Amino acid sequence: MADLYFSMIASLDGYIADPEGRFDWAEPDAEVMAFINDQERLTGTCLYGRRMYETMAVWETDPSLAEHSPLMRDFADIWRAAEKIVYSTTLEAPATARTSVERSFDPDALARLKAQADRPLSISGPTLAAHAIAAGLVDEIRLFLVPAIVGGGTRALPDGVRLDLTLEEEHRFTGGTVYLGYTVRKP
Repeated sequence: MADLYFSMIASLDGYIADPEGRFDWAEPDAEVMAFINDQERLTGTCLYGRRMYETMAVWETDPSLAEHSPLMRDFADIWRAAEKIVYSTTLEAPATARTSVERSFDPDALARLKAQADRPLSISGPTLAAHAIAAGLVDEIRLFLVPAIVGGGTRALPDGVRLDLTLEEEHRFTGGTVYLGYTVRKP
């Protein structure tokens, strides 16, 4: 059985996007990008909500993005190699290879996917992750907190859900970003 982890870059006040929907303040520097690449390299399947998928699809649909640096090229290669499942009622067809679309989130289907997988699964997008967290399917929460307060926007973590966590890993980057890796304590 593979673990399912939720990983997000967030402001110190807990948002992945500011009130205008911008997240340029969250762009990882080279040190953070290398750390993310090392984590993502192990992932077999990425689960996305539509908006997060459309944000991430540029790693395949815009080849010039990967040419900015060797680290960005590495991330693009890692992203393209992973299987991707997009949960959306509105996305007609995926814009990337190795991608399928599910019309609704089914906790039982995700539990079966975890049981069959031999590599970790990631879930991205706070709305989709909230469903998996509420269903008790998320095993790890990985947060990259950037040194910015944006005052509102899209929350990284869901309201109304209680989790007991154990801090397993922490890392401080020279640019001020802090990584916190938690496991979810299951009852």
